[in-house]
Amino acid sequence: MIIGITGTLGAGKGTVVEFLKQKRFIHFSVRDFLTEEIKRRNSEINRDNMLIVANDLREKYSPSYIAEKLYEKAKHETKNCVIESLRSVGEIESLKNKGTFYLIGIDADIKIRYERIIQRQSHLDNVTFEEFVEDEKLETTSEDPNKSNVIKCIKLADFKIENNGTLEELSKEIDRICTEIKTKSPRPSWDEYFMEIAKTVALRATCDRGKSGCVIARDKRILVTGYVGSPIGVPHCDEVGHQMKTMIHEDGSQTQHCVRTTHAEQNAICQAAKIGVSIDEATIYCKMTPCSTCAKMIINSGIKRVVAEKDYHAAGDSKELLERADVVLEILGKVEKYENQ
Repeated sequence: MIIGITGTLGAGKGTVVEFLKQKRFIHFSVRDFLTEEIKRRNSEINRDNMLIVANDLREKYSPSYIAEKLYEKAKHETKNCVIESLRSVGEIESLKNKGTFYLIGIDADIKIRYERIIQRQSHLDNVTFEEFVEDEKLETTSEDPNKSNVIKCIKLADFKIENNGTLEELSKEIDRICTEIKTKSPRPSWDEYFMEIAKTVALRATCDRGKSGCVIARDKRILVTGYVGSPIGVPHCDEVGHQMKTMIHEDGSQTQHCVRTTHAEQNAICQAAKIGVSIDEATIYCKMTPCSTCAKMIINSGIKRVVAEKDYHAAGDSKELLERADVVLEILGKVEKYENQ
């Protein structure tokens, strides 16, 4: 589950996030993202620069650039996530098109909100009431989808909160919303279902450089699983450190690999062979496009479909191998079917 938070200045977005963190949500912040970008530009960290940098990034790349960067991080987590401080219509529309995403909009009386920001004593909030009102106008009046318009974002929210009451009342409202989301959330597709299981398998991985897992399934049934780790009898990387090697790819890029570990796909295929389970015509679910070695094993084992959560930038060789072997490769939500015709 990925929840987005939008709202006016001082409405309580951060408090909502804290309640969700107590429910073990992982937090991704637009403010933190912008702070890092402002530091990179050697500029002063203040509210004006945050707005300027945010609008600049949206105009340069896309209205949804910042939100999509955070969403990409969130979707690879195994826990529920919250993305704080969404402010542009372009961001909201993009995330709503990505699948299971819910937006909470929060507002409150402007005088109550001003009192709150004064009480929290952040250096970003050291403003007069008149300055506060002017700051709000900058964030709520633009008709450009690249720029902040919090009022329009709140109108697009799946759930709206008027936070004029107590913390206890706000907490109860968050509990109600979370319960409603769980009730209305659609069932995952079979691909999403097996991919989520692969993420759980990955928690057993013993090399922290690439905590990945995989699932091999056929006819909606799991046949075998595997995760990254050293061969049997060889010390785990998490215990003794990594054994690294630099690889140079056809496109000139270089990547670092731990040569001690066995990839999740390899371990799963070996496990199937060891226990005598046929994986012919099966589908393998994995974190990213397999490497060339994994691709060869996938082809020789009879697997006919690969579903990866994300594309690996240096997987040109493996894609070519899969293409020649008439294997279907899918980056979850995007199909690349390779067939010799």
